[in-house]
Amino acid sequence: MDYKAAFRDAVQQVHGEGRYRVFADLKRHRGNFPIATWTPPEGNPRDVVVWCSNDYLGQGQNPVILDAMHKAIDEAGAGSGGTRNISGTTCYHVELERELADLHGKQAALLFTSGYVSNETTLATLQKILTGLITFSDELNHASMIAGIRNGGGARKIFRHNDLADLERLLREAPADAPKLVAFESVYSMDGDISDIRATAALAKKYGALTYLDEVHAVGLYGQRGGGVSERDGVADQIDIIEGTLGKAFGVMGGYITADSDLVDAIRSYASGFIFTTSLPPALTAGAVASIRWLKAHNEVREAHQERAATLKRRMLAAGLPVMPSVSHIVPVLVGDPVHCKMVSDMLLSDHGIYVQPINYPTVPRGTERLRFTPTPFHTDAMMDDLVASLERLWAHCNIKRLGGYAA
Repeated sequence: MDYKAAFRDAVQQVHGEGRYRVFADLKRHRGNFPIATWTPPEGNPRDVVVWCSNDYLGQGQNPVILDAMHKAIDEAGAGSGGTRNISGTTCYHVELERELADLHGKQAALLFTSGYVSNETTLATLQKILTGLITFSDELNHASMIAGIRNGGGARKIFRHNDLADLERLLREAPADAPKLVAFESVYSMDGDISDIRATAALAKKYGALTYLDEVHAVGLYGQRGGGVSERDGVADQIDIIEGTLGKAFGVMGGYITADSDLVDAIRSYASGFIFTTSLPPALTAGAVASIRWLKAHNEVREAHQERAATLKRRMLAAGLPVMPSVSHIVPVLVGDPVHCKMVSDMLLSDHGIYVQPINYPTVPRGTERLRFTPTPFHTDAMMDDLVASLERLWAHCNIKRLGGYAA
């Protein structure tokens, strides 16, 4: 077999569909977020404004976090030294898990190397522990959740996005004595909509199901202390497992789950994705502790973040741009074609110094390709003016239809 040709053909297929992804070579500058230096393939580095970072609050630049990370390196060195079971559990890991459990009002927490790993590993492991588990999954759940549910090998039922009537139908049809799990997200990151956590939890309880809530795009951003939408809505105690990330609003890296101590201990004891991997380095865990504590005490940053998102939506809608419905901090603008989506993104970067990544299939369904903007408290009115004016010019230049019927 010509293996090299097979790989080339696979990549060429992606090129042919207009969804080949090109990495933007960026250098962030401490203290100057969201400005970064972009180096194009031909060279000639230039400064750009980053509009698609998941560092939603700019915590990756917070001096409090940076100082904590430097201090941990000075005290403990670079790496953790091993897996959590073999010399890789440090005082920093223990402290962080306590901080996370407190953030969500749970008995315990468990750290993973990323949000993807925490989802994939936990959802698969639950099926090992709970024989015959049926998992009920929202159709727009993240790829990491889908992978975990599939890899567990158990029965799965997919319900229509945020459709509680469809979920109840599936729960009603399932054997009453079978163990059940309802897995869903709070903020769906591509559309920016938010699930009804209270009603979902009540429905799950009615049919004897556990609940698993992905708060990856909400932790740090919602709630008086940053505990996510479940904290904002006062329903965290009604959710059995809350999963989150340290790599977005908290500005560092890692993933975690929080739950009661028995459940966490069971996952810790059975999860291959936790047992057989080197633990996070002390600098990251110390930085995460500092970030969580700082955000618990600074709700004004969350308020500023929401204001910036609302302002950008309002300005885009006033300019007639097709902003998709969003009740969160996510600002998606519909393009509807992968070639046009990449074209607009490329021209924004090369001609206007604006970086926003095109979002194409398989991240979103074909025909719903979009630009996904994530304004932060550090994006100024002047930056917004420049962005909207640039988009208006490109929408006309690229002959992209302005679609009506959208509202923030």
